Amino acid sequence: MARKRIAWWLAGAALAVAAGAAWAQRASGADPYIWLEDKDGARAQAWVAAENARTLPRLQNDPRYPQFHAEALAIAAAKDRIPMPQQLMGQIVNFWRDADHPQGILRWTTLEDYAAPQPGWRTLLDVDALSKAEGRKWVYKGLTCLAPEERFCLVALSEGGEDAVTYREFDLAAGAFVANGFTLPTSKQGVAWLDKDHLLVSRDWGAGTMTASSYPFVVKKVARGAPLAEATEIYRGAPGDQLGTYASVMTDGDGNRAVFIERQKTFFGADRLLWTPAGVTKLDLPARTAPAAMVDGQVVFTTSEPWGAIPTGAVASVTLKALEAGRIAPTLIFAPTSRQAVSGVDATRHHLIIDYTDNVRGRISVYTPSANGWTARPMTLPDNASFGIAGTSDRNDTAFLATTGFLTPTTLARFTAGSDAEPRQVKALPAKFDARGLVADQFEATSTDGTRVPYFIVHRRDAPRDGSTPTIMTAYGGFELPMLPSYSAITGKLWLERGGAYVLANIRGGGEFGPAWHDAGRKTKRQVIYDDFAAVAKDLIARRFTSAKKLGIYGGSNGGLLMGVEFNQHPELWKAVTIQVPLLDMLRYEQIAAGASWVDEYGSVSVPEERTFLRRISPYHNIRRGAAYPEPYIWTTTKDDRVGPQHARKFAARLKEYGLPYLFYEDTAGGHSGDADIEQGARLQALQMTYFAQKLLGPR
Repeated sequence: MARKRIAWWLAGAALAVAAGAAWAQRASGADPYIWLEDKDGARAQAWVAAENARTLPRLQNDPRYPQFHAEALAIAAAKDRIPMPQQLMGQIVNFWRDADHPQGILRWTTLEDYAAPQPGWRTLLDVDALSKAEGRKWVYKGLTCLAPEERFCLVALSEGGEDAVTYREFDLAAGAFVANGFTLPTSKQGVAWLDKDHLLVSRDWGAGTMTASSYPFVVKKVARGAPLAEATEIYRGAPGDQLGTYASVMTDGDGNRAVFIERQKTFFGADRLLWTPAGVTKLDLPARTAPAAMVDGQVVFTTSEPWGAIPTGAVASVTLKALEAGRIAPTLIFAPTSRQAVSGVDATRHHLIIDYTDNVRGRISVYTPSANGWTARPMTLPDNASFGIAGTSDRNDTAFLATTGFLTPTTLARFTAGSDAEPRQVKALPAKFDARGLVADQFEATSTDGTRVPYFIVHRRDAPRDGSTPTIMTAYGGFELPMLPSYSAITGKLWLERGGAYVLANIRGGGEFGPAWHDAGRKTKRQVIYDDFAAVAKDLIARRFTSAKKLGIYGGSNGGLLMGVEFNQHPELWKAVTIQVPLLDMLRYEQIAAGASWVDEYGSVSVPEERTFLRRISPYHNIRRGAAYPEPYIWTTTKDDRVGPQHARKFAARLKEYGLPYLFYEDTAGGHSGDADIEQGARLQALQMTYFAQKLLGPR
């Protein structure tokens, strides 16, 4: 007993010394947890291991965890999911993960056979087998193929899920890597095919070729068989650019080709240039206008600011010949209303397909170019659903329409753009949870400045309106990214089936109502984003759907920042807060991972007014000792090279210093999206749902 008392006293003394040191550092203006920014350092890793050892038993020993994990894994590994199509070489290509292929296989089948219940897939690349053979945890990150044949492609592979990738040349027809083909070693990089023997590559070329946010700004032409050291420089951005400089190639079915170079000076604004064998020409375009597709020699642009007579958030076109001649007079294709927003633009052989939302409900129109402009053909679609276009090609007018909703399992229908024929369903996801008795309603909350903020709630029709329903709520609120209704099998199975409700808030900062909805919350105007989210919560409580003691919230990345701010500003509104792969130290975010690239969204500490605002909202700096916070669950991944795990670590360390309750977990793989394999995704989902069950459903 004496030994135990001495050990306890020594541990307490050590904690007191550490707390005192932290206080002294903070009083002097120093960051006491700067050492946790050493992502892979031994001391930081030991801290992570200790935190994981404390948190995992709390969640994994809960009797509900094994069932949550089994259900999440079964959904992720199910073979009856829809294999989403990509058209290449006249075939349907699909990347697929299941229990037999947790890291995935790249495979293909014919367009006709794809419609069969069990297509005859041919495996092209087995990522699990490749990883085993090479002793590395490869994560597939996509294909870049040489048009028009599309036989030769560059496969992007990430080790552990990082944004940095390796490119390897792959022959789709042979189903094998090309012997002595193009290979680009690991880097944050981008690549475009110039022709069969040349690539345009942006990557780390050595000292002084990466921006402060770790992105490449030098584009070089790489020749087949030549070492990278002999690559020829084509264009150079600048070290001070927020993102990087990249090349891209756009083609259409008539054989037209445009080679663009984009210098991303800010996250949302860029110089766009046209490359020809004669050189590079800067295009006279607004900084937030970008090429999106090409049809019949018409280059299609989307814009997030006015472009002459073209309004913000619209779609317009300019002929390639006019671009090459420097005569840029855009033709309007689509102009949204104040409650509409463009979600996607896709091209087929002869048509343009615009996917847009109207009050957060999906719409699709097909546009056809002519000598007199563009003609529109709206598709007849169900209301209260979201839609997406998949599998388009400039070789034909075949496309696939994905339809989804909160309670409607996703379906996939094949259609011919420009035709009067109705889309023909080819795939349907079986119901993954019991939706009987569930309804999805849309309401609006009034924010602090009077703005109406829509939100959806999925709940039991017969749920008592007495505030007793356990409810989880999410939003994103940034970067002009909309949050739309979709079928979430795991949320339905693990939460809705157990009597919980789910809320999706369409707050400002996102793209639900176009660029204006986003711009309303940029930089020092961001407080409206946080007010919108709190307003939705208060509206839910006022309508008696739930109550503060039954309400949990979650969000990741920028949504993790949102959760951190709400944790600080409105602790009285939530019983549970999950903070995923977050930004939380807003005074040092520019110094961590790719943080410097987001100054256009958040502002910079180098600008006094913006620093003052960032200090006011920074979750890490606004934790209050002795405040009555809910116990948060904070999770991140070591391999995240975009936001980085440093924010989550420091936030948890500050909570620990103040003696405030928290749970912290850091996964060792998966990158920013936690997608190394299906098991990791299931584990992260199960851990989070166990936390919500403990907080909102109570003990079992």
